[in-house]
Amino acid sequence: MSNLAGSQMATAILLIAHGSRRAEANAELEWVAARLQERLPGFFVEHAYLEIAEPTIAQGIARCLEHGVSSVILVPYFLSAGRHVREDLESARAQAAHQYPQAKFFLAEALGPHDLLVELMVLRIQEVLKNSPAAIPPVPPETSHAG
Repeated sequence: MSNLAGSQMATAILLIAHGSRRAEANAELEWVAARLQERLPGFFVEHAYLEIAEPTIAQGIARCLEHGVSSVILVPYFLSAGRHVREDLESARAQAAHQYPQAKFFLAEALGPHDLLVELMVLRIQEVLKNSPAAIPPVPPETSHAG
């Protein structure tokens, strides 16, 4: 379990993705937000989209504050810290801090690079190899470079 005690229900987690015209893509973020809520029951978890879909970031922040939290952690559902994370989400954080001076707003890092993402990629590759063994040659075993 995570070490997040002490800030329970005083803090909201706003999970933010890019947003898509495809409802299925947006549903993925809702699924992740629901799993986060299960894993972090002492926090209010909401989701929002940078563009195209709703709720917007501003709407997501408003929903968080309606639950009486005093701080909001904006969590990018982005693989890398490109322009959207470094500029757009930081701008949204700064705008929220200006609009709601009674609350604190924090921006978490993007998901990668991280060893857990590498592990996830290995799992995805293994799924393909398992489901399509005739189409893909087997991966050679690791060799020792000791010498």
